[in-house]
Amino acid sequence: MPDLDPVTLEILWTRLIAVTNEQAAALMRTSFTPIVREVGDLSAAVFDAQGRMLAQAVTGTPGHINALATGMKHFCAAYPPDQLAPGDVLITNDPWMTSGQLNDISVVTPVFKGRKLVGFFGNTCHAIDIGGRGLSADAAEVYEEGLYIPITKLYEGGQPNRELFRLLSANVRAPEEVLGDLHAQVSGNQVGAERLLQYLEAFELDGLEELGQEVLRRSEQAMRDAIRAVPDGDYEKTCHTDGLDEPITIHCRLTVRGDEVTADFAGSSQQVERALNVVLNYTAAYTNYALKCALCPDVPHNDGSFRPVTVTAPEGSIFNPRFPAAVAARQIAGHFIPHTVFGALAPVLEDRVIAEGSGNIWLTTVRGKGRDRFVSVFFAAGGTGARPNADGLSTTAFPSGVATAPAEVIETSGPLVIRRKELRRDSGGPGRYRGGLGQVIEVEVRTGEPFVVSVLSDRFWFPAEGYAGGRPGAKARFSTSTRSRRNPKLSLDLPAGARFTLELPGGGGYYAPTSRDPQAIATDLAEGLISRKAATHDY
Repeated sequence: MPDLDPVTLEILWTRLIAVTNEQAAALMRTSFTPIVREVGDLSAAVFDAQGRMLAQAVTGTPGHINALATGMKHFCAAYPPDQLAPGDVLITNDPWMTSGQLNDISVVTPVFKGRKLVGFFGNTCHAIDIGGRGLSADAAEVYEEGLYIPITKLYEGGQPNRELFRLLSANVRAPEEVLGDLHAQVSGNQVGAERLLQYLEAFELDGLEELGQEVLRRSEQAMRDAIRAVPDGDYEKTCHTDGLDEPITIHCRLTVRGDEVTADFAGSSQQVERALNVVLNYTAAYTNYALKCALCPDVPHNDGSFRPVTVTAPEGSIFNPRFPAAVAARQIAGHFIPHTVFGALAPVLEDRVIAEGSGNIWLTTVRGKGRDRFVSVFFAAGGTGARPNADGLSTTAFPSGVATAPAEVIETSGPLVIRRKELRRDSGGPGRYRGGLGQVIEVEVRTGEPFVVSVLSDRFWFPAEGYAGGRPGAKARFSTSTRSRRNPKLSLDLPAGARFTLELPGGGGYYAPTSRDPQAIATDLAEGLISRKAATHDY
């Protein structure tokens, strides 16, 4: 298909994306939990018969979609085409093969046109519970973190693996929700498969091979052209996150040579004894995402665009831990990878990277300890870093891409009451372009019984740095009505009636605050985004 005219190729490409969007929409509509339905913590993509990702839905997170792109190679190795048949569905939550934690379940469905395998649909969704200690940094080994599912068949020839469903149901705290979302994942893939067969028939295609080769070739070439535009050299950056017992060091060295780039995380912290470790698959996922954002944001992200990029980290380090390291809270460090990549590129691409932001999405899990054994999970975001030509975005997740859960959804899906949810004034780092604001969320549990809370959070000690003279954003805070001092990354037991408050960090500013437009300062002051003191002293 190399001689395909550009107009027809664009039609084929956009229609293929539309197929994956229908796959994702069906998954979200049939989901049982706000994590998938409202927040969009999922991925959905179509792959060719060799397991190469061609197109992805316009939703989800890089940690899911990019990790699934490499994870498909493991699925294909475990079940070659001659071991698959119509009606088969595969499943795993192996952290080292997919997106880095047991709560992320990946489901893959082969698509057959007659007896010919023409491709795969895959998705990854965050399960509300997977058993074990619950979603926190408590564990010392992955064995403590929940149920492990090796790559296996969830359905075979259209028949469910009933023993696996029974096993799942018996090992999670919310079986109805977990199994409901799993059925939604299967349904989403099935919708994608049906639409793909209609697509192939409409365009009189036997399969995706020729179209896929052309899409991947063009994506690879565009990525190589973008890398070639960066001067050859070695670019380095070191960032820090809070960690638990001691800070975590993130060191990235980007080596640009011609049309290829290597990202090496040697010099980062060693793997730790708690659940903050980041598997190499997840490390590569967010590194690729950051490079794409900085170098060629408009190029389709698929197997072709991955080819010019190599990601390495020493085995036994925080970004390539040895099994059976604990990994449940891997996004705490993993979501800071793009900030480190951007920081390395800033000297040569200052106008194309954003300042540091709040970093990881805050994932709060509340579990009942009394008679009401509920599990509630919600996401919240701080501020993004300022852009080189605009303020940062307030309460917006980056780099994860998921949505902040609305208060109404949190309250109707569990026994939680949101007593306060508001922008956190003065949290955005001052600059010509101000960092995005964090938020304040005060939560109460209405069961009248004790409960457990854990918050996968950070930036209590290391604020988001500003760029080119911009000031840092505000640090995070966590407090309870009982005045507990325990680190919120760990499970915290609270008595009946207790409240806890999240104060999410803001993003860093860009350029010196003295160069900010006075009218922008006046607008921020009028809208209550900054205090009069900040307007007077920070600018």
